[in-house]
Amino acid sequence: MPVMTELEPATPLLRVLKQEELFPIREVSRLTGVNPVTLRAWERRYGLIQPTRTESGHRLYAMSDIETVRTIMGWIERGVAVSKVGKILAKTAVQAVPIHTPSGIAAQSIAQTEWDDWQARMRAVVSTFDEPALERLYGQVFSSYPLTVVFQNILLPLWQRLQQSSEFGQASEWLFLDAFLRARVLQRLHLVHGLPSQRIVLAALPDQCRELELLVAGLLLGDGDRCVSVLAIGQPFDELTLVCEKVRPEALVLYSNRSPMTDLPRRLNRLALSVDCAVMLAGDVSELLQERLEGSSIGCLGNDGRLMRRRLQQLLAGRLDT
Repeated sequence: MPVMTELEPATPLLRVLKQEELFPIREVSRLTGVNPVTLRAWERRYGLIQPTRTESGHRLYAMSDIETVRTIMGWIERGVAVSKVGKILAKTAVQAVPIHTPSGIAAQSIAQTEWDDWQARMRAVVSTFDEPALERLYGQVFSSYPLTVVFQNILLPLWQRLQQSSEFGQASEWLFLDAFLRARVLQRLHLVHGLPSQRIVLAALPDQCRELELLVAGLLLGDGDRCVSVLAIGQPFDELTLVCEKVRPEALVLYSNRSPMTDLPRRLNRLALSVDCAVMLAGDVSELLQERLEGSSIGCLGNDGRLMRRRLQQLLAGRLDT
């Protein structure tokens, strides 16, 4: 009987292993941040990934599979439902298509159509003040999209349209939706328990946003390591120093979606000198003041949830200039 050596693999699988490194599902999950249950669902339900199987049935993934997983996540983060990602991947030979290419534009159009459909369904339920039905739709939309897309592209645009409408009855509908969303966002915020030494304090600039906008910003900024303490609307600006002395946060983030006050840069710089933590801006105001704050210690996080958390992490790690 011949002796098997490393130079003479005994099975086709071993030959593949010699040609290309393969990864078990737990390692793919670690590298991509996608949990094994989701990876299996993408394979079984949508056929998005086709890993190699060992003789005992274990999944093994090539580096090309890992890149595909990352591409899928990229499309989902742009707002494309996972059920539509397969069609996009099939239409292009490139694994990652920039949003400004024809394929990227088509995908964005698909996504916008889906978001409009979700908003229409929610709008119909809100008009009947049917909270159980709204709860079901709320759960369904979270099963299709990541948190950032749900709030930035579906829920908040609907909330804003109702808020701005002058039609009879829509003030009541807006109040109904606003109360529903504030309660659900608060629930999610309370589920995040980071280390006490890695707490972020988030406050609204006086008269600069609604409570729901502030709560959603807190949700988008939080992660598994850092919890976000959201101060109540109406928090006095001049008492933020006192709050930071008591809480000792890693960062104080000030939020606004309105035009900045004339003397805001001066007040921010003075605040930064009086607290023992990083001071940052988030929301539309950070985009409007970014040039005026260049060279200061104030960090600008922007108004896009996809970037705010990343910029926060980079600023706190010292990898991003203010």
